[in-house]
Amino acid sequence: MAQGFRRPHQAVDMDEVARLYQPPPEYFEGAYHDGPETIERRQLVRLREKARRAQRVPFFAERWAAAGVGADDLRSLDDLARFPTYTVDDIRRSIETHPPYGNYQGVTPADALREPMRVFMSGGTTGASRPTFYTMWDREVGAVLTARALYSQGIRPGDVVLNSWAYGLHNGAHCFDEALLHWLNCVILTTGTGNVTSTEKQVALAIEYGATAILTTGDYLLRIADAARSLGYDPAVDLKIRALPNIGDVDALRDAFGLEALRSYGFHEVQWVATECEARQGLHIYEDAFVVQIVDPETGELLPDGELGAICITELYKTGSPQFRYNIMDLSALYPRERCECGSWLRRMAPFAGRADNMVKLRGVNVWPEGLGEIASSVPGTLPDYFVRAVRDGNRDEMTIAVTSDRPAAEWDDLRMQIERQLHHQLGVKISATVVAPGALDADTEIHTSPKPKRFRDERAHPHPGRA
Repeated sequence: MAQGFRRPHQAVDMDEVARLYQPPPEYFEGAYHDGPETIERRQLVRLREKARRAQRVPFFAERWAAAGVGADDLRSLDDLARFPTYTVDDIRRSIETHPPYGNYQGVTPADALREPMRVFMSGGTTGASRPTFYTMWDREVGAVLTARALYSQGIRPGDVVLNSWAYGLHNGAHCFDEALLHWLNCVILTTGTGNVTSTEKQVALAIEYGATAILTTGDYLLRIADAARSLGYDPAVDLKIRALPNIGDVDALRDAFGLEALRSYGFHEVQWVATECEARQGLHIYEDAFVVQIVDPETGELLPDGELGAICITELYKTGSPQFRYNIMDLSALYPRERCECGSWLRRMAPFAGRADNMVKLRGVNVWPEGLGEIASSVPGTLPDYFVRAVRDGNRDEMTIAVTSDRPAAEWDDLRMQIERQLHHQLGVKISATVVAPGALDADTEIHTSPKPKRFRDERAHPHPGRA
């Protein structure tokens, strides 16, 4: 065998992972309560090491050279703002210029003998998929971060858990699986989506095995609750769920299962970033692994605390493909550093507020699909399942929203008018609505096949993402 061949168990020291990135419950008894000086000192050490690694990657080396900065310029956390941001459009151009992996990777399959790795892909709906390579270290630290989030939301070591995320090219299902198995010793039923294991079967398995959590999108978990009712069960009683770590409508999940749901935030390239505590005063960022900034979606300039803008992430833990000032274009805001009621000094961020690049300007008003969905789904009689389209009508851009309801079809026209009135009242512009039956939007949202439901499609003849 070639010299330097390392198997996965030789490529990562699990004790070292746990020492540098505490898993739960130790984390919530230790580093979670560190003071500001300790947090920021640790961040700066890891940030400087991250910069040195990133500078060896052509994508970053070229961009930094053009901006006149380098790893040695990072003397304080404030210096991070001197480095250029990048977006998914820059990643796409990198892939087009350097197919098929792009030049933003820190490792490639050519390194697999010395650095065992996995590759996951995001995107690909309208173009080439965007690969991200993860070393064994990246996978294990990412699993620790995910385990923290799952623990904070109620999952405990030894629990039986249904993993109902879609197993495919995306990172999600595998990330949950690794966290549950490696760091929480949970018993995992890998059911996958309703296309793999029928929703009715998922209900039966959850009841038979006493599952304490079902990991999936919030939308699909509500489908599981509906299926349970159709089978004669009360989801809040007969399903022994005690944790709701699901992305979706927290109010609808609470009503269905009789549990409080905590918000969280993460994404494909870096896994879990932040989770809400029971004080519900923002999402605590795992600052031993991330520096989160909020920037202007168009200029990339830093925004003041409290102002809504695009999330810009620098991860501090990965040894493979870096993310260094990645403007993910998700909307949020940062809160000033202060001690939370829970005792933590970690910086907090606002819940996800939509996509900056999905914004459509209607008659001078900035409108986001997620905002439309939240308003429309608040009308009594609607369900938290919707789909928004941007269309061109004559010389004007328009938006339409389809919302599901389980009310009799004879009531739909009245419900439609209520939705349109509520949208006009809150936004000041006219948005047309339609009401459809549960399940009618599945092909648009791709709820059974996509890692997360799609909520928006730009159908204008010449769409310009983020602008009308």
